[in-house]
Amino acid sequence: MLLSAVLFVLFMVGCWLYCLTDAARMPAAEVPWLRKRTWIALIAATLTLGAVAWVIARAARRTRSRPRLAAEHPAMAVLARERHPAVRPGKPAVRPAPIGPDDDPEFLRMLDRFISGSSDQGE
Repeated sequence: MLLSAVLFVLFMVGCWLYCLTDAARMPAAEVPWLRKRTWIALIAATLTLGAVAWVIARAARRTRSRPRLAAEHPAMAVLARERHPAVRPGKPAVRPAPIGPDDDPEFLRMLDRFISGSSDQGE
């Protein structure tokens, strides 16, 4: 019983500490609903209630400002592809894959000669 109570208290302190540091490290422009100092004071003063309020506010902010997936909006995939540094104006978007040694017929013939032990170079 005592162990479970201690573990619960440690868990709650960890959650409180996480919420407090998350609020302190967040840029002031991204803090939801209240000012940054107000959130820090609220979390520090009310412990569990402030931490729960912070988690709810952050979750509401994340779902409201969630970026759309490319599958939901196909034009975003095109824009992302155009911004990618590998795609440059005037160059094809798809680069040919490098040919590995196992795709080179001359290398495969040479390897076959090496494995079989024959020293003739003409085939």
